[in-house]
Amino acid sequence: MQRRNFIKSALIGSTAVMAGSSLVKANPAFANRAASSLKITKIRYYSIPGYNKPLFNQARGVVEIETNGGIIGIGEGGSKDMIEQCAQMMIGEDPFRIEHLWQYLYRGMFYPPGREKLHALGALEMALWDIKGKALGVPVYDLLGGSTREFVECYATGFRASKATTEEQRAKDCINAGLRTYRIGPTGGSGEERFDFYDNAKKTIEFCKRIDAAVGGGGKWAIDLHTRFDLTEAIKICNALEALEPYFVEDIVRSENPGVYKTVRTMTKVPIAVGEQFGDRWDINELIENRLIDYSRVTIPNSGGLLEFKKICSMAETHYVGMIPHFTGPLSTAALVHVLGSSSPSRCLMELGGGEPERPPYFNDDYLLFKNGKLYLNPAPGLGVKFDPKKVTFVMEVTTKTKFPHPFLQSPDGAIHNW
Repeated sequence: MQRRNFIKSALIGSTAVMAGSSLVKANPAFANRAASSLKITKIRYYSIPGYNKPLFNQARGVVEIETNGGIIGIGEGGSKDMIEQCAQMMIGEDPFRIEHLWQYLYRGMFYPPGREKLHALGALEMALWDIKGKALGVPVYDLLGGSTREFVECYATGFRASKATTEEQRAKDCINAGLRTYRIGPTGGSGEERFDFYDNAKKTIEFCKRIDAAVGGGGKWAIDLHTRFDLTEAIKICNALEALEPYFVEDIVRSENPGVYKTVRTMTKVPIAVGEQFGDRWDINELIENRLIDYSRVTIPNSGGLLEFKKICSMAETHYVGMIPHFTGPLSTAALVHVLGSSSPSRCLMELGGGEPERPPYFNDDYLLFKNGKLYLNPAPGLGVKFDPKKVTFVMEVTTKTKFPHPFLQSPDGAIHNW
């Protein structure tokens, strides 16, 4: 009761009340307040068991942000060093000012953020949304505008539930289980033998024909070329696949020069998906604005968080580009359902590695609502995920501000600008 009263007064003042999970009587002055009375007091970082890529550019740690009101939000992503630097900038700040904090972390410390810092920023921003949802007693998708769809269709990269010995039968089993599309990769490229572009281009085309026949066409399969081919062979593959109508062809060429898609677009008519190696909206805005792709593969936390991803969704909607985010960690998958479930009704799919959600022991079993190949909106407060820190490894806790602050500029209205 004491904690509930604190939260009530901290959020909306003493004259407001909360009934159940709904705000039923608000303080008139609250609408004009820029801040709550909650403050960030601690940020903890954990490593998780069993993850086989403990790399700074593919980190999958869990973040906890604790407030003086006892509310704790959780996020996922970022390496120790990146989380630590960002966390030290957040101590003492109001967790409700999510966009303000995002701009502060994004523009602070002088140098523009690289994709690894964005990954950490995305984890911390995710936890801020979890705090806000829990504090107000509503799911995050309600804070983002409310639901726009009943579920999010999924596609599978691999299909663990199948006992089949052939890729063709696994693809059939996947579609029969209710998933929208089965995603494959090109032949070759295991790293154990040298990759022959010409030979693997021919084998990849034949492989796609077999998968298409197995699932009955109709966009029930897609392929990721993994940027393995030079432009000549990549276009040869794409042109051979046009008549088969794949749902999408992903990462046709390498990602260092997005402008190459001006050329690619004129050379093939297959639906193009790009972005899993990108971060914020400035990585992909020209591809979307010039309609050089059909689907964005940008994901969370890589893009910098839920609101940044939401902005990319809005930008994509104005240019009729769909959203097919790259698969990510289990908590980030839950966050994606909230964003896609409250975004425009443009076409979207979510990727599930193995064709089913992960069920890590440190989250509640029902953190994702998955049925017949679809992910449903979770109505629980915040992200709807309960975290057990006893089942992971504690790495660090941040409780004080940085000892090396860097100046930043604010305009007369208080908005943050580059220094």
